[in-house]
Amino acid sequence: MPRLLPLIVIAVALYLWWKSRRSRGAAAPAAEAPRVSARALELGFLPEDRLDTERSRPREPHVAAAVAAARAGDWEPGAALLAPTVDGPDWELRTGLVGALGDVAVDDDAWLTAWEKAEPENPSAAAVRAWSTVGLAGKLRGSARASETSREQFDDFHRMMARADEEITRAAELNPADPTPLVSAVWVALSLGSSHEEMRELWKRIVDRAPHHYDAHFAALQYWCQKWRGSVELATGFATSAAATAPRGSLLTALPLISWYEHESFGHTKKGFTGPEVSALVDALAADVAAARPDDPHLPEARLLLAWYLVRLERHAEALAQFRIVDGFIGAFPWNYQSDPAGAYVRAREKAIAGAS
Repeated sequence: MPRLLPLIVIAVALYLWWKSRRSRGAAAPAAEAPRVSARALELGFLPEDRLDTERSRPREPHVAAAVAAARAGDWEPGAALLAPTVDGPDWELRTGLVGALGDVAVDDDAWLTAWEKAEPENPSAAAVRAWSTVGLAGKLRGSARASETSREQFDDFHRMMARADEEITRAAELNPADPTPLVSAVWVALSLGSSHEEMRELWKRIVDRAPHHYDAHFAALQYWCQKWRGSVELATGFATSAAATAPRGSLLTALPLISWYEHESFGHTKKGFTGPEVSALVDALAADVAAARPDDPHLPEARLLLAWYLVRLERHAEALAQFRIVDGFIGAFPWNYQSDPAGAYVRAREKAIAGAS
């Protein structure tokens, strides 16, 4: 069992990661009586039971329609949605769309199987298949403790991860320029314990295709964190280097703050969440957010991360400005790490309101 422990922990993490990406749009029910002040409501903030803890932003109507069609068994709207993205250059957009459709296939892949039968060499179908298999591996393992998980579940997890590895290879061969299958490969590398050398080789393939791909960087940072396959030093170095070499507006200045949270919250460091070093990292992210494209799909996530840190730094007026923009959709790091995301968000928002006034 000791040899299985890292895979058990990672399987749980993958399952929770997949669940955090779910996009059904249902708001989480309040865990207790409403904690929203009259002042918050006067300012136009939403009550706790209307906070969407599944997504960080509203889904565009055409994307929502394709996802709904896939759930209903129709693959063609999804194929049409992805067709213009096959050759890039907006790989961030493509990865997000592949993820949205791949999440549907985790629950029911009949529509995807029909698509693959109709268009067996379609690179988009292959990318969706690879993404969904990684998610399915985590789902089959589940999030229960090892003592509550059967041998069959462990076997299914290993089988699905091995299958995902094969599907990623095929998807990458069908569209060699696309980094999306390789983003899925990072999660497989994390799960199956690829060596640092193997991870660096995979990373070179990714940055050759998309040097500042946000989803790829987020996944790779998880690999390098001490709780998975790396260390505080390796994760910090990766995050700092990525942030320093990225163009303004790429939002990769979020990585050092993500790394800081990961290691502080798991007790690997004991620096706290205040002080000049954190403040400087927050300033860098704030400048990045100001320079980002208004339609960048990761901008709301960056704002939510910024708000979390600003409250802890007691920069309440700045935090309140971010809360005004993102309010309603809070399904992003680090809020989705909390046992009660909506409650944690409301409490922080109340602090910002009180502090700013």
